[in-house]
Amino acid sequence: MALRKENSTNSINYKIISDCSDLVYAIAIFGGRWKVLILRELEGGKMRFTELKNAMPKITERILSLQLKELEYHGLISRTLHSSVPPRVEYELTAIGIELIPIWETLSSWGSKHRKLNQLT
Repeated sequence: MALRKENSTNSINYKIISDCSDLVYAIAIFGGRWKVLILRELEGGKMRFTELKNAMPKITERILSLQLKELEYHGLISRTLHSSVPPRVEYELTAIGIELIPIWETLSSWGSKHRKLNQLT
C-alpha cells in the first residue's frame, strides 16, 4: 500500500482512530462502502480480480484495486500471484478475515431489524 503523507488529513485521522477504542479501530479497518462486500464475496473461496469486479458491477477497477490493497495490508485477505501467461492473481480470506464471518452475519441480522423499523416510520 502506498505511504500516506505524515501530515495529511487522512494520516491524522488514521492516527486518531488507531488510538480510539478497539471497536472503533476494528470498524475503521473493514468499514467503508466496499470492503464488507468484498469480504463477503470472498467468503465462498478464492476469487480472481475479474470475478470480484463482475460480482460488484458498480465498483470501479481503481476502487476495487485500492480496497483489495487495504484489506491485504491489514491482513484480512491474501493475494496469490500465479506465474502463468497471462499472470493470474487470486484473493482469499485469511484466518483473521474468516473470523469476521459471524460478525457480519450478526450485523446483517441487525441491519434487517433496523431496516424494518425504519420502514414503519
